[in-house]
Amino acid sequence: METHPGDDAVPLRRPKGGAAPVGLPWPHATREQWNDYRWQLSNRITSVEDLAGLCGISDEEARLLSRVSDLYRMGITPYYFSLMRFDDADDPIARQAIPCAEEYFGVEGGEDDPLEEEKDMPVPGLTHRYPDRCLLVVTNFCSMYCRHCTRKRIWTLGEAAKTEFELSKMFAYVKRHEEIRDVIVSGGDPLTLPSGRLEYILKNLRKIPHVEIIRIGTRVPVVLPMRVDDELCAVLEKYGPIWLNTQFNHPREVTDEAKAACDRLLRAGVPVNNQTVLLKGVNDHPEIIRKLNTELLKAKVRPYYLFQCDMVRGLEHFRTRLTKGIEIMEALRGHTSGLAVPSYVVDVPGGGGKIPLMPTYILSMGEERTVLRNYEGIIVSYEEARDDGRPSARPETTMPAPRNDVYRLLTGELRSLTPAGNERMARRKRRCESASPTT
Repeated sequence: METHPGDDAVPLRRPKGGAAPVGLPWPHATREQWNDYRWQLSNRITSVEDLAGLCGISDEEARLLSRVSDLYRMGITPYYFSLMRFDDADDPIARQAIPCAEEYFGVEGGEDDPLEEEKDMPVPGLTHRYPDRCLLVVTNFCSMYCRHCTRKRIWTLGEAAKTEFELSKMFAYVKRHEEIRDVIVSGGDPLTLPSGRLEYILKNLRKIPHVEIIRIGTRVPVVLPMRVDDELCAVLEKYGPIWLNTQFNHPREVTDEAKAACDRLLRAGVPVNNQTVLLKGVNDHPEIIRKLNTELLKAKVRPYYLFQCDMVRGLEHFRTRLTKGIEIMEALRGHTSGLAVPSYVVDVPGGGGKIPLMPTYILSMGEERTVLRNYEGIIVSYEEARDDGRPSARPETTMPAPRNDVYRLLTGELRSLTPAGNERMARRKRRCESASPTT
């Protein structure tokens, strides 16, 4: 790892032999400054001019990116910028943070609010879609504006947080609706709020007797991990139970700093779940998702959701086909720890909510037996329970054996069909042969 100039300089991550960014606006940042989230926020990259100095992009590229940034603002923390690899034109970290031409040329496709959050918004900033839970957008500000954001429509509204008057209307709605037991605090990024304002929100929600669970949606552990300091953890611990959902999308985001932030949250009694977004050119490969989820488990973060990218205006270049998500799930199930297998979900357009998708493991269902397929392709006959509690009748075995097909699984004549060359069965055979006495 190489460093910026200075006796107490901050490490700059880049691959061995990679070209360093030039014209850094923070070449003499001390480690103390680097680890201060306020310094990170005040030194964000927010203009194409800053970006051009850092990445060495051409004047033509800069003019095009200026058109994009006129539509959709830009904001990148120095920390997250330091994770980028500048010798890779398709770097998955840069792809999430740096504007691209596809955003500009793709504005005709998609919708501003495909999930129709605003149509389920009884008061400004509060979406009440599911019966027992609601979502509060408490700020429009993010430390980093992800290019695949589902709420890019609010970026044009500025970077302000909700006022106490606006928040009071949200609290009043929750109080009136006793069926709401779960409140998601979102944005923008609520953890970018000053600790005092965040405590004001949590304190008022905790005053409502029927609110049992508070969840926070944030990307702070990924893009601004130094924000998770003792002051913030003390506030979160005070108003638990609080659950935190974050968004790691690539294994390279699971840095030592990010792991430390998650560990501090856990020690404050805040469980951390991850909601990965499936993004073309970032993580649309089974091995990337497998490695990401393995790294998350090592950091004590639960892989919770794999989200299909929403049909937001200008995001077509990020979207994959649903079959890609199914392919990834098929490559995970049975091939890695069940703890590392998230639920693959599509938040459907029109406000229909989240629909889980998974590979088809049920091949046929009968009155007495269901035929299933496992992760190896082995087809199994599963005997169903009888309503009267009696055991199912065993099939006659004296008849001539017909073909080895699914019909025999349904009749119970066969228990399973195993593809030739199955490695697990080969291991069993080798073990049995090694255990057999020699003659």
